[in-house]
Amino acid sequence: MATKRGGSASSTTYSPWSNQKTRRQKRLDLKDPDWVRADGRLFHQCRPAFFRTGAVSAAAGSAYAELGDTKVIVSVFGPRESKKAMLYSDVGRLNCNVSYTTFATSVREQGSDHKEYSSTLHKALEGAIILESFPKTTVDVFALVLESSGSDLPLVVSCASLALADAGIMMYDLVTAVSLSCHGPNLILDPLVEEESHQDGSLMVTYMPSRVEVTQLTITGEWSVSRIHEAMNLCISACSRLGDVMRSCLKEAAAAAADDT
Repeated sequence: MATKRGGSASSTTYSPWSNQKTRRQKRLDLKDPDWVRADGRLFHQCRPAFFRTGAVSAAAGSAYAELGDTKVIVSVFGPRESKKAMLYSDVGRLNCNVSYTTFATSVREQGSDHKEYSSTLHKALEGAIILESFPKTTVDVFALVLESSGSDLPLVVSCASLALADAGIMMYDLVTAVSLSCHGPNLILDPLVEEESHQDGSLMVTYMPSRVEVTQLTITGEWSVSRIHEAMNLCISACSRLGDVMRSCLKEAAAAAADDT
């Protein structure tokens, strides 16, 4: 989908609905329709996001992303010969690993791998990558959460997709991701840690904007069909806006590389 750009880097900021006026009301119960979020955002408003490619020079491709105070860096290595080379396959293999630094959360602890997040990342990306383009080889994706303030996994997915494109891995489309929390009657996009810890349910959509295709849908809690439709429409709309900015980031990086040659 994209070719490697000689180490050049480009960054883009994403801020949908940034022109909306923030409500000025006192903080109330999370399930109160008039409750105000800790950062002052509207319920259907995402935090501004920042993207930059070429963040790790030693990797085949990489990207750095911020979503408010959530910070993620992803490195891609390969394609390289698979350790299971004796078993020939017409398609390549994708390995994903998501881990946290010791200082990622407010409670300082030993850095750890998140197998559930790694599995979800793999499922979200696998459908977007043209695995037939690198048979008998492996692509490794390493995501590191530098700082966690909520909606970690959606940012990891989006950042990993950008890193794969930066590495020149052939893809059907970029993958964007947005999550949503349910608090009583309220549907809250891009939840903070506080909002995630008190939610009645959650929904995350990973989405290919150009193909209008969902690659992964994760739901927790009890939802009605109409409620799921409403939540998915909110997430898909935000994913589409995010995809536009991610593509702009790649275009700016390509233009910067062309100027350097």
